Amino acid sequence: MISVPRAIELRLAGVRWRPSSGDSFVITREGFEGDIFVVSDMTIESHEFETGTILGFNGTTEWALDSVAIEDALWLPREDQLRQLLGGAFDSLARSSTGYAVGLVVNDERSEWVAVEPADAYAAALLRLVLGAG
Repeated sequence: MISVPRAIELRLAGVRWRPSSGDSFVITREGFEGDIFVVSDMTIESHEFETGTILGFNGTTEWALDSVAIEDALWLPREDQLRQLLGGAFDSLARSSTGYAVGLVVNDERSEWVAVEPADAYAAALLRLVLGAG
């Protein structure tokens, strides 16, 4: 799972989330610092309305939280989701001396993005791809 600061960068760069079962997220409202939630058909369901997407909390009587707007939820994509978003530009994932390197090939030019954790390396590569810098 990627770090919260990297997830914020991806959101600001325009990467959008369509919640589905198994997705992890944090709530960006005060009072939820450090809490990670997982969308599940049993407890947290994604509901689509004309006004937007709402994440409904089902059967969580210990929380005074019925739902949260998608704008208040920050997606923490998994490695496989990040790799899928890289699409055909993804070339490789390899260990490096400082962690992991994700290789991209864009317009026949190869570049690498390195991070301590593989998910953050994927996210760094995706960020650069979305911003057009790699």
